[in-house]
Amino acid sequence: MKKIAVVMGSVSDLPLAKEALKTLSAFGISAVARVLSAHRTPEEAAAFAKGAEAEGFGVIIAFAGKAAHLAGAMAANSILPVIGVPVCGKDLGGLDALLSTAQMPKGVPVATVAIDGGANAALLAVRILALSDESLNEKLKQYTQKLAEQSILADAQLQKEIEE
Repeated sequence: MKKIAVVMGSVSDLPLAKEALKTLSAFGISAVARVLSAHRTPEEAAAFAKGAEAEGFGVIIAFAGKAAHLAGAMAANSILPVIGVPVCGKDLGGLDALLSTAQMPKGVPVATVAIDGGANAALLAVRILALSDESLNEKLKQYTQKLAEQSILADAQLQKEIEE
């Protein structure tokens, strides 16, 4: 099975990245976490992205706040799917990062999840890998079924509470 790269523009993004790493681990997916800045270490970031496919990665998840260029830098240097996670900042509540991540130029696609959406980024990566991995596909179907069961149970409990 392919690995997933979880890259952060700063170590301050680690709490959010841990959500993604935990989700990937629950599916049995190997992940590697790195701090690679599009602005502070652009050569290292580009080299990582350029070598990611050869290193056995199938998806890159990039966490970044403010100008949030990391996902774009990864996508510019790799043909792997890149999922950008805009990180909420103090100044603009993450809107700056969301727009920077989502508004990529034609030819440099980045899938973008919600601000601070580390778990959903991991789940999207799982879905991508599950397209070519039957075992992972089955785990994903079981996960989705469990979510549905939890929702049905919550509705039943609500109906019972309303009736009382």
